[in-house]
Amino acid sequence: MSSQQFPRFNRSRLRAAVPRQHPSPSNSPDSSLLRSKTSVLRPRWLLDTAGCIPQNHRARLTRIGTMASSPRPFSHLPSARKGTTFRSAIPTQIVSNEEFPPFSQTADQARVEARAITLVERTSARRGLTRRDFLKTTGGMAAALLAMNSIFGKFFDIGEIELFETAAFAEQQRTPYFIFDVQTHYVGSHFDPTDAENNRKGAVSKQGLLSLRRWIRESGLNPKLAGDRGTIDDLSWENFVKEVFLDSETTIGLISTPPGPYPQEAVVPPNEMAHIRDEINRLAQSQRMLAHGLATPQLGKVDLEFMAMQAETLKVDAWKCYTGSCPKGFDRGWWMDDEKIAYPMLEQARKLNVKRVCVHKGLPLGPVPDYNHPKDLIKAARDFPDIDFLVYHSGLKSASAVDTVFAKTGEIPWTTEFCRMKQAQPGIKNIYMELGSTFAQLVTTHPAVCAHLLGQIIDAFGADHVLWGTDSIWYGSPQWQIEALRRFQIPDRLIEQHRYQPLTRQVKEQIFGLNAARVFGVDAKAKRNELQQDVLGQLRMSYLEEGPEPSRRVYGWVAG
Repeated sequence: MSSQQFPRFNRSRLRAAVPRQHPSPSNSPDSSLLRSKTSVLRPRWLLDTAGCIPQNHRARLTRIGTMASSPRPFSHLPSARKGTTFRSAIPTQIVSNEEFPPFSQTADQARVEARAITLVERTSARRGLTRRDFLKTTGGMAAALLAMNSIFGKFFDIGEIELFETAAFAEQQRTPYFIFDVQTHYVGSHFDPTDAENNRKGAVSKQGLLSLRRWIRESGLNPKLAGDRGTIDDLSWENFVKEVFLDSETTIGLISTPPGPYPQEAVVPPNEMAHIRDEINRLAQSQRMLAHGLATPQLGKVDLEFMAMQAETLKVDAWKCYTGSCPKGFDRGWWMDDEKIAYPMLEQARKLNVKRVCVHKGLPLGPVPDYNHPKDLIKAARDFPDIDFLVYHSGLKSASAVDTVFAKTGEIPWTTEFCRMKQAQPGIKNIYMELGSTFAQLVTTHPAVCAHLLGQIIDAFGADHVLWGTDSIWYGSPQWQIEALRRFQIPDRLIEQHRYQPLTRQVKEQIFGLNAARVFGVDAKAKRNELQQDVLGQLRMSYLEEGPEPSRRVYGWVAG
């Protein structure tokens, strides 16, 4: 079917609308859930007979389909707010995914913002466009990258002609990359409890979204949607689809979640992550999403049982672990090389044949920050060579003041140290460094440090062991991050001084998706061909032909 056979969409109908609740079908596959007398859903492994959780720390769970996230997770930052729209195509302030506190706009970011706004206003006037319409074009991204070059120095391969000519911008983009984002997030009902987004001028109504879904169903394009209930529940992930798969070049995504006091009280519990994955794949009629399960080894035997349920019933694709964030009843985190706590979990992962462990390292969480250091992964990786360890955030301790620390010591806290540890163990081949939040934060605040981080992790782990992740949609559509890495270069002087590997097209192909495809057993070549036929691919063609409507909105927390 050609894209011309799609109906012409009213542009406003594809604008982002944040859903009010998660998909939560009554026939949820989580067979371990039991209904209590108060009609609150509780998993069997958290019943009082579990034994390992102190009585005074047990908490009832929220009903599946709601989010357990606190409406104000940063009580010490009263001015912090959730969700905003930037005046530039690239965010000019740090965005938090609730795993770390946001910090204020830096002086350089303020200068970038001012320069970008000036470029947008001047160029839009010369092109006879409104500022808003100009930002919808590739010129808006060109303005942001040029502004960053003017403040930070030349880190991005971008020319002024690209402000004016879409063809010039497209020529520089070249052949699309295969993009596998191993860290995406979902925004649920707690984000917009007053429906402010639904009432905002230019946003779509729920009926508008229902009409789009209904058209897909009634057109026969995807027969598997015949069983839809025709309610907004069917669309609760619609904004995620638009931001990730229509407004960006992302091919495949892996849905993740920040932690909670217990796994089923995570921001998105495992059964919801699996359901989101299945719904998007059902719509697309191909594999576009994978889902994390959660492993919390401090809970002992009950967690091993919960892992078995997730693997056997939810068919999770990997495990997400937080060594710094402990469950209720514990006053500190745990180490991945702890033979009593972590090794039974790793042995269970091996037994269940889900041998991918994604672990939050860096950006400290929990009561004792040091438990977020990646140093424990060396021994664990050596002892479990058949398990792949994916180091989320590449172990970056913090982006705050990282430039000052680097100027004094020549080190990026925690990441540089971990790279040295890996270089001392060249035989280890099962540790992968993931870039979620780390790239987004450093490339917009300290591009020079970003260049050093990429150079160091590629040198220590290899270009074939670096994974693309964006932490979107907390950062809005991942497209700005994709474009930033596509254009990003390590300056020649740093390559000569530190012997870093240049960021060639081949290196970026590996980082963007080929490495993750290998880790997750995806045939990248076959998937490229499949995308031309699947529903999301054809919807994106129609959407782009009609004229994209990027929201430029971020959904995480920013400092006031």
